[in-house]
Amino acid sequence: MFTGERSSTSDGAHTDPQADAMDYKVVFAALDTVCEDIASALCGPPDLPYGDVAERLVTSMRQIQEHGRALEPVVGSFTAVYHHYDFDAQTPGNGYRTLVKVLLSCLLHIIHKGRYIASNCHGAFFRADHNAAEMEAYCSALCQLRALLYLAQRLINDNDYGQLYSLQDGDLSRSFVQEYSSMHKACFYGRCLGFQFLPTLRPFLQTVVISMVSYGESYGKQQSGMGKAALSLLTSGKYVIDPELRGDEFERITQNLDLQFWKSFWNLTESGLITGLNRIASNPVQVNLTLTVPPVPLRLPLASDPNLSASVSPPLAHWGPGPVHMRLISHRLREGQDSEELQSFSRTDPPPISLSIAPWAQRGPLSPWLLIHFHGGGFVAQTSKSHENYLRSWSKVLSVPILSVDYSLSPEAPFPRALEECFYAYCWALKNCHLLGSTAERVCLAGDSAGGNLCITVSMKAIASGIRVPDGIMAAYPATLLTTDASPSRLLTLIDPLLPLGVLAKCLNAYAGAESQTVQPEMGPTNLSALGRDTALLLSDLTQGAANWIQSFLGPTRNSIGGRSQRSSSGGETRRTFSCTSATSCRDPMDYPEGFEPLRSECLAFVHPTSCPIIKNPFVSPLLAPNNLLRGLPPVHIVASALDALLDDSVMFAKKLRDMGQPVSLTVVEDLPHGFLSLSQLAKETEVASNICVEQIREIFQQQGPPPGPHKRPKLDRTNHKTGPSG
Repeated sequence: MFTGERSSTSDGAHTDPQADAMDYKVVFAALDTVCEDIASALCGPPDLPYGDVAERLVTSMRQIQEHGRALEPVVGSFTAVYHHYDFDAQTPGNGYRTLVKVLLSCLLHIIHKGRYIASNCHGAFFRADHNAAEMEAYCSALCQLRALLYLAQRLINDNDYGQLYSLQDGDLSRSFVQEYSSMHKACFYGRCLGFQFLPTLRPFLQTVVISMVSYGESYGKQQSGMGKAALSLLTSGKYVIDPELRGDEFERITQNLDLQFWKSFWNLTESGLITGLNRIASNPVQVNLTLTVPPVPLRLPLASDPNLSASVSPPLAHWGPGPVHMRLISHRLREGQDSEELQSFSRTDPPPISLSIAPWAQRGPLSPWLLIHFHGGGFVAQTSKSHENYLRSWSKVLSVPILSVDYSLSPEAPFPRALEECFYAYCWALKNCHLLGSTAERVCLAGDSAGGNLCITVSMKAIASGIRVPDGIMAAYPATLLTTDASPSRLLTLIDPLLPLGVLAKCLNAYAGAESQTVQPEMGPTNLSALGRDTALLLSDLTQGAANWIQSFLGPTRNSIGGRSQRSSSGGETRRTFSCTSATSCRDPMDYPEGFEPLRSECLAFVHPTSCPIIKNPFVSPLLAPNNLLRGLPPVHIVASALDALLDDSVMFAKKLRDMGQPVSLTVVEDLPHGFLSLSQLAKETEVASNICVEQIREIFQQQGPPPGPHKRPKLDRTNHKTGPSG
């Protein structure tokens, strides 16, 4: 659903802020009522058999009630001003809105559960201990959300009017990182996991979290990749049964495991089994060809004078000239795609081209369009194969060949290697479009997350080089500021299972080259071939995994960490925390209201702020780019998610382009996490969001005006920069 569809009236005007105020007041009134109802129900009859459990429930509800009464005026202060931080009146969306939305989602869960408890606590089948544990978990989550709202208040007071980032306030950003490092997070990964997202996505998120903590147990052991996955499957049962254990383990993993763990886990999506299943479920294509382009200098006509040309060097950073890997996907076989010249670039012999048609079938004509894609993955993981599922669909729906670039990944290949490879691939595609099944009359760049960043920076590099600029950019939830600077949406990294701050910081530092050693990648098969190691090793792993699985139920143990209970100074709830003796960190006190303190974790996160100067390079963080480097960008269509920690990146970058007079549109979708393109088959809403991206690409291809030559580029109708996609 579009944010604008839900929040705008039929004439396009923004809804009355007083209506928002009424909405939240109704929620807080209902919360107060349900807290009183439960207290009355459990404190009344002396013959209730629950004993200590009833006392736990009443204590939790009293604490929830106290949090609610303290938060109501805070929410009121945000609803009065958060519209000033939107892109425009028709596109409501920013981190302050999101924090209020997440808080209200938590309260609605509590109200729903509380009404059930109040109505059924006298029933014979009422599970008192289970319901008490649920309320204790949501009470902990509410306490932490209260802390995030207070942090957001500090941001809104300290930042300039309308600004979502504290770019000049290093002390504030450091305080944010330090506060994140010490705050308890496990409650968001246990019983409360994914409460802010669509109900249809919660089983997927639970699967991801359980898989990750199970995989974390086997990480570092001498096993094949598939063996680790098998062991993880066998040891995952305890995390299904014990949500608190799952939350504690996930907090430990996301805070303190190294970047190689994340690369290894994310790259499981590239295994033959998973990609095979994805291909079965996705649209069939007639062309799926992997290419390796040698590092040969190119010459392209200048945009200002096509009679002159510019030289484009192959990628050189860190280890000198090297090939660039790509994947060509086309729903329909087109002229040039089965040519001997293109086959000569194939990575393997014979070429792995899927020709699921009869040899005598006609080849389609060259398409006037070409889509060049840069995948996401935090600059450190995944390839075109991970994103093949939705690319196949796009190729069919748009009837366009797609060239997806497999750029080198960090930390082995930090900036600017990936940018150089993507720019070289773009130039090679322009020069060799006839081999790709296209005349390239219109060229669109598309990418998500890190790939969205590369779409923007490749276009900036094209402007700086004087060559043809693409006709448009579709960037889904792009990373435009690769620092750990605080913003309201980035406070969500405390609760986001897919983008915790510790992981985000590791990815950003890796791309910046901080504390990394560059290694030239080996030619030939990738490390993913380890997933196919011999059967004997796999059987050995399965046997060991089965033994560990049985042991986990007989007596769950945790290595190198100790579990114990801790009581919050802001209330009486008891929870399990971890003690990491190696964690040493000093935390500056935050100015919370008297009597309140968020729950603390004894397992402190090691978050290294992005202090490397490279991170502020405009080709790394385009939000920081001076206007002269952005002037001349093609129309930029940004599709963001209201629940994404990088939402403010999209809002601020769209504002920057708009204020410069650059053509830009921003669409904000609701209730979806970062990376929703890869989840397009999981729910109707993710499919709708993917279709929004498709329509933005179609708009770029179908722009009015003559097809651009090497020196021309069509202009976007500025009246459309505030609207969502047509149709």
